[in-house]
Amino acid sequence: MKEQEEQKRMEYLKGIVHSLPEGPGIYQYRNQEGSIIYVGKAKNLKRRVSSYFNKYQQSAKTRMLVSKIQDIRYIVVNTEEDALLLENNLIKKYKPRYNVLLKDDKTYPSLCVTNEYFPRIIKTRKRTNKNCTYFGPYSQPQYMYTAMNLIKKLYPLRTCNLALTPENIEKGKFKECLEYHIGNCKAPCTGKQSHEDYIKNIEEIKEILKGNTQVVSNILKDEMFRLSEELKFEDAQFMKDRYDLLENYRSKSEVVNSDIHNVDVFSIEMSEKSAYINYLHIVKGSINQAFTFEYKIRMNETKEELLQLGIVEMRERYKSTSKEIIVPFELDMEMDGMNFTIPQRGEKKHLLDLSIMNVKQYKLDRLKQADKLNPEQKKVRILTEIKEQLHMDKMPAHIECFDNSNIQGSDPVAACVVFKMGKPSKKDYRKYNIKTVVGPDDYASMKEVVFRRYHRLMEEQQPLPDLIITDGGKGQMEVVREVIENQLHLNILIAGLAKDNHHRTNELLYGFPPQIIGIKQDTPLFHLLVNIQDEVHRFAITFHREKRSKRQIASVLDKIEGIGEKRKNALLKVFKSVTRIKKANEEEVAKVVGPAVAKKVLESLNNPLI
Repeated sequence: MKEQEEQKRMEYLKGIVHSLPEGPGIYQYRNQEGSIIYVGKAKNLKRRVSSYFNKYQQSAKTRMLVSKIQDIRYIVVNTEEDALLLENNLIKKYKPRYNVLLKDDKTYPSLCVTNEYFPRIIKTRKRTNKNCTYFGPYSQPQYMYTAMNLIKKLYPLRTCNLALTPENIEKGKFKECLEYHIGNCKAPCTGKQSHEDYIKNIEEIKEILKGNTQVVSNILKDEMFRLSEELKFEDAQFMKDRYDLLENYRSKSEVVNSDIHNVDVFSIEMSEKSAYINYLHIVKGSINQAFTFEYKIRMNETKEELLQLGIVEMRERYKSTSKEIIVPFELDMEMDGMNFTIPQRGEKKHLLDLSIMNVKQYKLDRLKQADKLNPEQKKVRILTEIKEQLHMDKMPAHIECFDNSNIQGSDPVAACVVFKMGKPSKKDYRKYNIKTVVGPDDYASMKEVVFRRYHRLMEEQQPLPDLIITDGGKGQMEVVREVIENQLHLNILIAGLAKDNHHRTNELLYGFPPQIIGIKQDTPLFHLLVNIQDEVHRFAITFHREKRSKRQIASVLDKIEGIGEKRKNALLKVFKSVTRIKKANEEEVAKVVGPAVAKKVLESLNNPLI
């Protein structure tokens, strides 16, 4: 019965697809309850929608979406730009389950110019009053605070919550407060500042917040010259101070030539589950708006598709009228009267680089925040990065690393450390005494140890690692490969850590012939690999020192007459070292081995020749 229902459903949907027009528009997928679960746009509706039902092109997420579709609705529009705008509006209205989700930006502050007789400039996180004028939101609040500090120095505005209506002021309901007496307000509450003068200041503030600082600078300059001609030198000096303050702000905020005016800049960075898009609006060479936001990826959308959504969203939100949009790569997107630029050099390239720098920093900050909340997620992300860099089929949850240690061939040992989910699994560490190799032959030692390790794991049917790392270059990797592939016939990826001329780890080698992957320092991936390398060094060297120390202790005590294995172990168990035995008195040693042997032990150990 279910098969018949499924067949009937697919026939119904394919019938709709077959009759779709071949023009621009948007399409809606609806589930059994009639709810919209996905909204998309298309240059060619028929071609785009039919691609969802092509089994050869379906990802797992697409198959899941298609399995939920019970009906298809569509709206035909005149242009691709209309389709983009309509898609954006419908996604925001219905919030379909399978569309990318724009993360809520309510936490970002905006500046609000209130709709009052004497307006105030306030910081807010809500845009509830349609009659007020809003600037922002500011994803980087330092821009907002810089603008607020400038405004405070240029214009003494009221900060009180009093109802300054003409009637209340005329009745004399208010008195000057401390802000008036320290020069931060001109007391419009008592009529000391006229409504006309106050509103003139508010209009200039709006121009500054829009980025039109040149307009306000010209006003201040003209006013300064007018007052000077009228011989009002104190007032002219006050106006000059304001003019200099604004010019100083302009010189710091201007990032390119002021001829570059009314331009939008966009860039994008991706992670496994999110896309981060930065938007800059440039007015007269200065950054007027700067905002970075995040999309939660739902359906394996491409960079191009997500950037298109971001461009439409930001331009609508900020009411941008820019005719030029700077982007990092070519987009299959047309907007009436718009010119898309991909700069290769010059000041526009500088703007694009600035946008890219901002979006990368935002991505890094978001990932750091996520790592603090969920440390395990950080490990998964690093291991996923290794998987992608080494083109592995699965994440290397189980990593093993080997190292040899000897001094000119004496006391040769080797060590194996195990990392599971990016953390050391010390109970799985193993030490090896080299048995078949004579002399300082690192390659032969590595070959012996790797064979012993994995031959035993196979015999005991223990889990094998996803990745083997050698603390060496191509030679060590080849030796391990010979054992793993030729002798044991296993399929385990092998990588090697290589050092630069200063003996610092800087490359990861993988594959045969080995390919080089440069490792950026101060990245989580670099720290994990160095941690593995340091741990195997520490473990191997500690084991080598222990073995060498035991051999040296044994050789001294073995030379003493009357000391056999049993008495030697008893002495070491009590005194821990030969040095402590030397420092002990005869009675203390006699308690362990008897008076006669104790005398011989102390005489032998304190003999200058020993």
